[in-house]
Amino acid sequence: MAVPRRIPVRFEDVFPHGAYVLGVEAANDFDKVRAGAADPQQRDKETGARVWTVRALDPDPAARQAEVKVKILGETAPVAPDAMPGMPFRPVLFDGLSVLPYVDTNSSKPRQAFSLRAVSMRPVGPARRTNPGVAA
Repeated sequence: MAVPRRIPVRFEDVFPHGAYVLGVEAANDFDKVRAGAADPQQRDKETGARVWTVRALDPDPAARQAEVKVKILGETAPVAPDAMPGMPFRPVLFDGLSVLPYVDTNSSKPRQAFSLRAVSMRPVGPARRTNPGVAA
């Protein structure tokens, strides 16, 4: 059995309480930043596409951290959905979500960590009726 490097996961399993966009920014390649490159944006190693970081709020009370980063590939930045009327929050769904586990060696004690990647993001639509033939 071959285990994929990126493990596909369902949005509902990673964000059982939903997710809210805080911002979208270009992911920097720190080697390029140190070298003073004119375009320091990170590129995907396999496709060469630009990497964008979506900062998202995870409202799950059991979450280890409230803010998570989800990377999305594309030549242009993904567009964050509009805020909910009367609220500062912008609910979002991530399509094609995957997890990449790795060992974080940036501190004195190495630890298990993971990064999230999505194919795209989209606004949360209105609630759908499960049986459209029955009047609500």
